[in-house]
Amino acid sequence: MVQKYQSPVRIYKYPFELVMAAYEKRFPTCPQIPVFLGSEVLRESRSPDGAVHVVERSCRLRVEAPRLLRKIAGVEHVVFMQRNVLNWRERTLLIEAHNETFASRVVVNENCSYTVHPENEEWTCFEQSASLDIRSFFGFESALEKIAMKQYTANVKRGKEVIEHYLNELISQGTSHIPRWTPAPVREEDARSQAGPRDPGSLEADRPGSVPGPAPETVLTEGDKLDADYIERYLGHLTPVQESCLIQLRHWLQETHKGKIPKDEHILRFLRARDFHLDKAREMLCQSLSWRKQHQVDLLLQTWRPPALLEEFYAGGWHYQDIDGRPLYILRLGHMDTKGLMKAVGEEALLKHVLSVNEEGQKRCEGNTKQFGRPISSWTCLVDLEGLNMRHLWRPGVKALLRMIEVVEDNYPETLGRLLIVRAPRVFPVLWTLISPFINENTRQKFLIYSGSNYQGPGGLVDYLDKEVIPDFLGGECVCNVPEGGLVPKSLYLTEEEQEHTDQLRQWRETYQSASVLRGAPHEGSHVTRWPGIYLLQWQMHSPPGNVACSLPGVEDVLTALHSPGPKCKLLYYYEVLASEDFRGSMSSLESCTSGFSQLSATTSSSSGQSHSSPLVSR
Repeated sequence: MVQKYQSPVRIYKYPFELVMAAYEKRFPTCPQIPVFLGSEVLRESRSPDGAVHVVERSCRLRVEAPRLLRKIAGVEHVVFMQRNVLNWRERTLLIEAHNETFASRVVVNENCSYTVHPENEEWTCFEQSASLDIRSFFGFESALEKIAMKQYTANVKRGKEVIEHYLNELISQGTSHIPRWTPAPVREEDARSQAGPRDPGSLEADRPGSVPGPAPETVLTEGDKLDADYIERYLGHLTPVQESCLIQLRHWLQETHKGKIPKDEHILRFLRARDFHLDKAREMLCQSLSWRKQHQVDLLLQTWRPPALLEEFYAGGWHYQDIDGRPLYILRLGHMDTKGLMKAVGEEALLKHVLSVNEEGQKRCEGNTKQFGRPISSWTCLVDLEGLNMRHLWRPGVKALLRMIEVVEDNYPETLGRLLIVRAPRVFPVLWTLISPFINENTRQKFLIYSGSNYQGPGGLVDYLDKEVIPDFLGGECVCNVPEGGLVPKSLYLTEEEQEHTDQLRQWRETYQSASVLRGAPHEGSHVTRWPGIYLLQWQMHSPPGNVACSLPGVEDVLTALHSPGPKCKLLYYYEVLASEDFRGSMSSLESCTSGFSQLSATTSSSSGQSHSSPLVSR
C-alpha cells in the first residue's frame, strides 16, 4: 500500500530571496538535522541570463531503526538523489527527491516548493508532499513503514525549525534584505547570438513553462490550500501526519463531492473519530453527507421550529460555556416526561429537535472559537437526573433514545467534549446498562457521573464550570432559563389516527430512499433480507402541485403505481444467497443498509405461496 503525505502551506514572513539564503546554509551538512550526514553536488548548471540555477545532489541520511533491522539490511545510511530548480525570475524553488538505496524494494518520492505568497510578495510559502511504497523488505514491510513515517514526519517539523534558525542567524549577522534578481544588460552581439538556433539538449528552464514541477497529483489550486497558521488557530495542534490526512480528505472531497463541502473542523471530527485512518474516516463522512442530503439537515436550523408543547416541556437549553470555553448545554432529564412527549409530539419530532440541538452546538463552537481566539470544536453537556424513575425506562422511550444515540454517533462524532451527570439516583445503573453498549468507547471516557451531592465542592462542578455560571437549581448563583419540564397532560397526546400516521411516515422514511437521478445517470442501491419471499422494487416520480402538501404514499398507492405507466428506466440487478457458514457479521448490521425495497408481506403472501409472511417492514 502506498502511504502519502501532504503538508499544509507553511508561511515564512520573510522575502523569498532571504529564505533562499537560509536554505543554502543547510548544505553540504546541517548539524541541526542529525540524520542528515552530508551531501555532494553531482551536476550544476545555469541559464544564460543566470535566472535559473539547477543543482543535483547526492544526500546521505542515517538510518534510525532497530539494530536488527539495520543488520539485516546491511546499511547504516541511505542515499537520496535531489534535484533543485531555483528560478530567480519567477521566485520559485522546486525540489524533487527520490531514494537510490533499495530502490527496487522501496520507492520514496518527495516534492517540495518554495513560492511567493499570493497575497503578500514579502512572504514565502512552503509546501511538501511525499509517497512511500514498500514493495518488499525481508518480511519487515510493516515495521519499516511505521519507522519511515515516524522519522519522516519528525524531520518535516525539524526542517521548518532549521530554516527559521538560519533566518535568525542571517538577521543577527546584519543580513536582513537581499535584492531581487534583475537581468543583466544584454549587449547587441549577445542578443543576436542568443536569438540563433539552440542546442535541443541545452538548459531551457529559464522559460516559464519549462520548469519541472511537482507530480500532478500533488498540485492544488489556491482555493484548496490550508495554511499551517490557520490550522493552529482554528483547528488546534495537529501532528504532520494528522495535517496530511486532513488535507488529503479535504482535497478528495473537493474533487469528488458534488454537494456542499463541509467545513474543515467538521472533516477533522470524522478523522478523529476513526483515529485518523483515512479510508475509514472517508467512508464514515460520505455516509453522513449522504444522510444530511437525504434529510436536508443543512437547512434544519432555518426550517425547524419546535412545537410550542416541546418548547414548554422539553427541559433542555443552552447556558453560557464551561471553564474551557465550550458551549454548555443543560438537560434536566429527571424532570422531563419522555413518555408524555413521545405520545404528544411523536418520535420524529423529538429526533428532529435533538438534531437541531447538535446543529446549534456546532454553530456555537464556531462562535466561541472566534470569541476566545482558540480552537473550540466540542461542547459540554450537563445532565441533571434528579427525579429519574422507572417511568423513564418505558420501553418505547428507551428504544427511541437508542435510535437518537445511533444517529448522533454516526453524524456528529467528536462533538461532545464532556458529559457531566449529576444527582444520579439508584435507578440510573439500570438505564446505563441499557444504553452504554451503544455509546462509542471514546465518548464514554468523557462521562463524569456524580451521585447525591458529590457534585458540590472540590472535584465537582467547580472544576469544570465557573462559579458564576453554575445553575441556581444546583446550588449556584446563576439563574437558569432552561424549561423545568413536568408531566405532559394526556389531553395533549396525539390521537390514535395521528399516531398511526406518524408511525407510517417514520416507517416509510426508514424503508425508502429519495434520490435525484439525472437522465442517463445510474443510481445504485443494495438491500439484505432476512426472510425468503417475493420483494417488489418500485420507483415513482413525485411532482405534486405547488398548492398540494407532499405526503408519502401508502401501500395501496404503491400497488396502484405498479400497474400505471411511469418513467422508463433500465434495471440491472444481482442477487446472492448467503450460506450461514459463509456469513460473518450480524444480521442487524446488514438490515441497517439503506434500501429502496419494501416487502409487502400482507399482499404477496396471499398471491404467492413462495412469499414468507412477516409483520415487519424490510429495511
